[in-house]
Amino acid sequence: MKYTVKIDQDLAELVPVYLQSRRDEVPVIAGLLEKEDFAGLKAIAHRLHGSGGGFGLDFLTELGKRMEASAAVSDKAALAAQTAELKDFLENLEIEYVPAD
Repeated sequence: MKYTVKIDQDLAELVPVYLQSRRDEVPVIAGLLEKEDFAGLKAIAHRLHGSGGGFGLDFLTELGKRMEASAAVSDKAALAAQTAELKDFLENLEIEYVPAD
């Protein structure tokens, strides 16, 4: 499934760097999950929750919020599923840059 997101063209230089950082975090998240480091997972999820919307990526904000809640209650199964969602989103994301309103 492809995810198409329209983003303000003023962010065209920043978004690829932001997305690459998120892609780089996926194996880090998997490692933290394997070690059951829920504090580390909660910290990454909190950053995701706080940053996605600023780049027009509301899905990442919502996913970060869900991951943060799962980490808070040490729900490893939910975090594994959410990590898979994150990976899928990042691998299938198509950005359309549009003029600012």
